[in-house]
Parts: sequence; structure tokens; C-alpha cells
Amino acid sequence: MDIIEYVKNKAHEAREGARAIAVAETQRKNSILTNMAGGLRADKDYLISENQKDIAAAREKGLSEAMIDRLTLNEKRIDEMADGLIEVSQMADPVGEISNMRKRPNEMLVGRMRVPIGVISMIYESRPNVTADAAGLCIKAGNAVILRGGSEAINSNKAIVSILRKALHAEGLPEGVVTFIDNTQREVIMEMLKLEGLIDLVIPRGGEGLIRAVTENSRIPVLKHYKGVCHVFVDSDCDQGMAMEICFNSKVQRPGTCNAMETLLVDVVIAKEFLPPMIKRFSEAGVSILGCPLTMEICSEQAAPVKEEDYYLEYLSLKLNVRVVIGIDEACAHIAKYGSSHTEAIVTNNHQRAMRFLREVDSSAVLVNASTRLNDGGQFGLGAEIGISTDKIHARGPMGLQELTTEKFIVFGNGQLRM
Repeated sequence: MDIIEYVKNKAHEAREGARAIAVAETQRKNSILTNMAGGLRADKDYLISENQKDIAAAREKGLSEAMIDRLTLNEKRIDEMADGLIEVSQMADPVGEISNMRKRPNEMLVGRMRVPIGVISMIYESRPNVTADAAGLCIKAGNAVILRGGSEAINSNKAIVSILRKALHAEGLPEGVVTFIDNTQREVIMEMLKLEGLIDLVIPRGGEGLIRAVTENSRIPVLKHYKGVCHVFVDSDCDQGMAMEICFNSKVQRPGTCNAMETLLVDVVIAKEFLPPMIKRFSEAGVSILGCPLTMEICSEQAAPVKEEDYYLEYLSLKLNVRVVIGIDEACAHIAKYGSSHTEAIVTNNHQRAMRFLREVDSSAVLVNASTRLNDGGQFGLGAEIGISTDKIHARGPMGLQELTTEKFIVFGNGQLRM
């Protein structure tokens, strides 16, 4: 079978699954997710055994320890995958929700109903847990999913999918609800991205290179974020103790995430007071500081000069740009020029400036007096998430169950005609 035929067969399998899962009752979907979780727990030894094949191959290829850590499945991580499926099963089902009903002058009732998107293709790298997370969220939202993980996790992903499909079969639903691309050739992705009409949405999850390649080649709508170049602006009118805690948490709590701070902006009015203890604390935590000329004047022994191109970078590590700015105008201008529309925060006691920052800063999440690390589906009360979108259409910010659905208009009439 050639690649084109292979990919089309997979897409048709998923489309058949989508028709079935779209009309499944909430209780039935929850039962599937519960059984999937039970299957993962029951087959831990099998999952770990298959995962060891991927780890051995990764070591042979010389992949970094950080990459190998992302690949690794152990009992704790398998339990976390299972817990995630149970959590999704306990969440409210958005499918079928009716909203905005209103009566027209001709007595016709017009409203909206939330419905599944259809077939969603997930293209992702490294972490095998994404396989279960994506499948669980798509199923609860009434969608079929086509999973295409990275070649480095092929054995782990195959094993997880086999367990998930068993649960679907046991409930009498097509196994194509969870369709897996087990061909690791790059051409498979390119062919899949041509299948408009069979696949409704593509969600790439991984490095900037993967996301750009998908976006540039897809004929299908793509939900994405390229990178997370996130900022915290410390206003002159702020609680400096609070500001120090927020800045430290935004950078150090987990620096390898897309919502970690990459540039700290400090108002010039308080820079000489705020920066020395702040940068000292960062340095003690192993953070490398790249500073603007004013930052270098204040803390030259603990910082190296920043270059303009550094402001565009997503470090995903203990590395931080620091810039002193002249008030909120310069802070907003900096974010507009260098930011990636992901997450920005202001620390201030000034309500007017806080509201201006909320209005003017164009990002998927804008926070006042809170860490950038809080831009997360779980933290925002959405439950599990499938990623964070920096797009403006159809979803923006953390994507939970509701973001994996769309709306259609519904009408209740009693014989109305167009005159």
C-alpha cells in the first residue's frame, strides 16, 4: 500500500468513528474513558516494556537526558495518564448545550447548539502521555482523533493506543474513534495535511519547527502556538515583595514550559531598588541574566549584555532577559514588538494601569498580580487541556473540552416562511 492510500484509509476509519462518537450519550463516553483508564493501569508492565524499547533506541541515537525523561513511562506516569482520563470523564459534557435562545418578531426561536468538530488530527512529539490525554479529551467532546506521535515514542504510543481501542471495542463503538498513524515517515504528515473534507482540524503540539511545517503545508485549519515569549512588567506602583515572588515563580518554578517568563520588564522609577535583590535571588537559583544597558549599570556583576535578537527567543531554560523601561507605554511597546501573544503579566497597585494593560496587551492570557505559569487549563478551571492556542480564531488560550467543539444555529418554528 502506498503512502497516499495508507493515509486516506486512516482518515476514512476516523471519519466513520466520528459519526458514531458524535451521537454517543455522555454516560457511554464516560464509561469508555473509565475503561480506558482501567486498561492502562492493568497493563502497566506491558506499557513499560514497550516504552523501554523506545528508551533504548533513544540512547542509541544519543538523545539528551531531558528528551529521554520526556519519553519515559513509569508506574507513576501511567497512573497520571489514567487519572487524567478519569478527570475528563467527570467533567461536564459540552456537547448538546443550547445557548443564546431568542425570539424573533415572527415568533421563531433562534439559538445555538454546541456540537463536535468531527475528526481532529493531533501531531505531536516526545511525550507518550499526550496520546492518552488527546484521545480522552477528543472522545468526551464527541470527536474522533487521528494520532501521529513522534518516531522516538512509536512503541509506547502503539501500546497505549491498543489499550484505548480495546475499550472502544468493548463499548461497541468503532475503533477508528482513536486512529493511530504507525508509519513514521514525514511524507505521511504531508499527505494527511491535504485531506480537507476528511479531517476537520489539525493541532500540532511540539517545537516551533514542527508547528511551522504543519501550518505552512496544511489545507486544513490549524490550531497552534509557535512559542511562548512571555513577559512580566513590574510597575513603579507595586508591592515589591509580591512582585519578587511573582517574577521568581514565573521563571524558576518550571522554566521549560511555554508559559514561563522569558523577559522581565521593570519600571525605571524602581529599578535601582528592585533589581539588585531580584537578580541576586535569580542568580542564586541558577538563572543566567542578560540585561539591557541600564540593568548592566545596576547589576553588572550578575548579568551579561542582552542583544536585541535575544528578546525574540523562547529559552525554555534558566535564562532570562531583563530590561528597564520608562513606564507602561514602553512596556506595552516592547511586548507588542517582541512577544508571541502567549502570556503576559503586570504587577501593580494602580487600577488604571492594570486595566490599560489588560485592554492593550494582545495575548492569549493577560494577568494582573499573578504568575505567568498560571496560564493553564487546570489552573483556569477547564480541567485537562489539549494545548494553549495563540490563534484568535476558533480558540485562544488553554484549549479544554469546549474548545474542541463548535456551534451551529438551531431554530424552533411553527410554520414560519420567508416572505
